Amino acid sequence: MWSSLAAWVTQSSALLAAADADSQGGVAEVIHGLGIDWRLLLSQCIIFLILFFILKKYAYRPILKLLDDRQRRVAESMANVEKIKTELAATEQTRRDILAKANESANALIAKAQADAGSLTARQALETARQVEAMLKKAEETAAQERERLANELRQEMGKLVVLTTSKVIGRTLTVEDQARLQKEAVEGLKN
Repeated sequence: MWSSLAAWVTQSSALLAAADADSQGGVAEVIHGLGIDWRLLLSQCIIFLILFFILKKYAYRPILKLLDDRQRRVAESMANVEKIKTELAATEQTRRDILAKANESANALIAKAQADAGSLTARQALETARQVEAMLKKAEETAAQERERLANELRQEMGKLVVLTTSKVIGRTLTVEDQARLQKEAVEGLKN
């Protein structure tokens, strides 16, 4: 590149010198009358071209690459957010299904207890009601435990995704302490 640029400069200087000698004052007088020094103009054009190629190679390309990388990371983060939303919706649906199933079981047991109550003595009816209550309580506890377990898993996953996204956005690897702190803050934010 530099050798071809040097050859072009040499050739241009020779052409300008020949044109100056041929015109014997016609064009040269007009240029000189305008206050233009062709040697200074030629050197400034060469400096401009050199500066243009250096900036293009060492400044503009890396900046454009950096912007493209950042745009890609943002797109990946948005895809992760959509994935988390989908998982959260699935978890919520699972929780609803468990509660509906527990309610159906409880209603079936209550209906059975009511049907049996007519044929049983008062003591047997009371015992059946206790069993139904215990089953309802157990079903509610099971549903609550399952909901809490799923919420904890979701919080942990969100914490990991926050740490991953933060490290990608910052562009450096986070320390173990930073990761733990970010996960804790994300989990506490989800609890609220």
